[in-house]
Amino acid sequence: MSHITLPEGLPGILAPMAFRPETAKPLNDLAQALLRGPSTLTAAERETIASYVSYLNDCYFCSSSHSAVAQRLWREKPGIVEAVKRDAQSAPVSDKLKTLLAIAAKVQQGGKQVSSEDIQKAKGQGATDIEIHDSILIAAAFCMYNRYVDGLATWTPKDDSIYEAIGERLEKAGYVMDPVPA
Repeated sequence: MSHITLPEGLPGILAPMAFRPETAKPLNDLAQALLRGPSTLTAAERETIASYVSYLNDCYFCSSSHSAVAQRLWREKPGIVEAVKRDAQSAPVSDKLKTLLAIAAKVQQGGKQVSSEDIQKAKGQGATDIEIHDSILIAAAFCMYNRYVDGLATWTPKDDSIYEAIGERLEKAGYVMDPVPA
């Protein structure tokens, strides 16, 4: 039961977005820019960062939703997202992505946890300033989204088919969408 009266039947972030559509638009625009906008990081890599941070924050809705879309985007690598969540540093992803995931994990703990050494390690693996910036902003934004979802105690279904449907919709349409139905 959510802490405030939210529209029924809408899982996770969808209910508070329907409750306050004027805040939904900028939140969706930010997600669209970060996860689907122009970048040298693939959408799969960016969704994996979002999923990983959400997993570290124990936000079941966001972790499940973004895991579903990330895994769809990683088409040729089944199980890669779960491997990242189990142990990002031994997962079958590039060394560059491993360094960006390590930075994201530090942002999840607190921005000041990120060190110059972390940044240099990422640059040593080929990460650009924009990729580092975007990874940090994805991590910070998903800490906000996770706290939004969990702070309101939104409905978090456990049915995997719901997350598969969300993943399919996000893969095809991204985050800029018609207003969330009330």
